[in-house]
Amino acid sequence: MTPDTATRSRLSAQQEAMLWLSIAAILTTAMSFSWNPTPFAQALAAIFIACAGIHAVIAYGTQQALILFIACSAIAFAVENLGTATGFPFGVYHFEVGADLPHIGLIPVIVGPLWFGAGYFSWTVASVLLDGADRQLNRPFNFVALPVVAAFVMTQWDLVMDAPNATIAKVWIWHDGGGMFGVPLSNYLGWLLTSWLIFQAFALCLRRGGVRPDSRMNLKLPATGIVFYVGAGLTHIVPWIMGQTGKAVDARGYGWQVHDIREATVAILLFTMVFTALLAALRLLRQASSNNGPTTSSQDETA
Repeated sequence: MTPDTATRSRLSAQQEAMLWLSIAAILTTAMSFSWNPTPFAQALAAIFIACAGIHAVIAYGTQQALILFIACSAIAFAVENLGTATGFPFGVYHFEVGADLPHIGLIPVIVGPLWFGAGYFSWTVASVLLDGADRQLNRPFNFVALPVVAAFVMTQWDLVMDAPNATIAKVWIWHDGGGMFGVPLSNYLGWLLTSWLIFQAFALCLRRGGVRPDSRMNLKLPATGIVFYVGAGLTHIVPWIMGQTGKAVDARGYGWQVHDIREATVAILLFTMVFTALLAALRLLRQASSNNGPTTSSQDETA
């Protein structure tokens, strides 16, 4: 190894270390503070969305990333406005958060980009679970299966975050309450439908754009997507550890103990988002092992 090569290698290692430290700092801050709906939490949400945008640009290019963002936001705002006006497909609800923000129809402007942030990282996780299906969307199976799997991965996130945000924080209000700590089943079915519409649009955009198979930066890029996906769910651990007490009452007048909601949220988190992220991470590790195996064998044969 020449001195110049060694220097470049050290700089690359330092840059990679700084990248992972930055990601760790963002997620640690988010897990500590984003569970409480404050202006600082809104700023953290904006950073989360920006990270999704940067990830998409690196993975698919600026033009494709912009198309994905526009398609996701347009579908999200259309369905959310339909939902608040008619009750379909989520149920009857309205937003309390973001009253001081600009609105698109009845929906705070931050909602569409949040769908993109959470949706994009869910898409990344689903792509890993299906062995890089996002790079082979010309295959009919991938074109159909990836949006469906990504929709379930995305809805897991909502299953974790909706009850504490709606019933405790009252970021949005379900007018008729619901069996899931004040949230109706229709909400999760609506999320599944809306997510599928978004991801089918993703698949169509990427297939038309002709995304080519590649190694995706030695698997580091999808790995960061998995970390951001599960990190969004881990934000609910801190309020559970804090042992909050009191009663949360939904719009029907039904009440639950705050600590029970927090504990149930963590249980759901562990056996949905964390498990899914673990499966995706193991898939990446197996892929990395397969990629390294032939190289090692060749080197052994040469030796």
